[in-house]
Amino acid sequence: MTARYGRIVLKLSGEALSGQEGFGIEPAIIKSIAKQVKDVVELGVETCIVVGGGNIWRGKIGSEMGMDRANADYMGMLATVMNSLALQDSLEDIGIQTRVQTSIEMRQVAEPYIRRKAIRHLEKKRVVIFAAGTGNPYFSTDTTAALRAAEVEAEVILMAKNNVDGVYSDDPKTNKAATKYDNLSYMDMLNEGLEVMDSTASSLCMDNDIPLIVFSITEEGNIKRVVEGEDLGTTIRGK
Repeated sequence: MTARYGRIVLKLSGEALSGQEGFGIEPAIIKSIAKQVKDVVELGVETCIVVGGGNIWRGKIGSEMGMDRANADYMGMLATVMNSLALQDSLEDIGIQTRVQTSIEMRQVAEPYIRRKAIRHLEKKRVVIFAAGTGNPYFSTDTTAALRAAEVEAEVILMAKNNVDGVYSDDPKTNKAATKYDNLSYMDMLNEGLEVMDSTASSLCMDNDIPLIVFSITEEGNIKRVVEGEDLGTTIRGK
């Protein structure tokens, strides 16, 4: 099969790297994700990745502890760099050329984010991992994914979840009557208060007409299936 999309942004939560533990990095999980990304790259798809840092640190927790919110968020950005370097190592271990670009300069470990350079890497079929969020506190990695997708002109954002297979009207773990949506508009998502991504990220996607597909990463091969056009999870687009 051929790919439906030529250039994608894959959004991974930090928890997606930790498996059942919910904390730290699980080697088997990160290797599985790397293998799935390789399958997509071999289809000729130009692939960017944004990974969260919640498996190591959450700025919200630090803020609740009384820590200055900006400092707590900067720590979260550093956590995303750790995850990005781990994912880069797993990808390159299976032969996929990868570049990590950070919004906060740390040249000893990664390139600084430069839009034109990122696009050039993509054109050379290298995977580009965007780390350290937007470089600013108070913004989530969801917003980073939306911003980078707009900047590099990605055709879609794939939001891979490790504990849910789409968007529901309520938490399916606690409410068995929760309804799964196959399709949604960004406006519906915002109006109904569905916690898929924060309002800043949603507005960026809506304003730049970037569709979002929310699906489960638990079943191996799902990233490739979504890229090939198989109807998995929930698709969000338009107004």
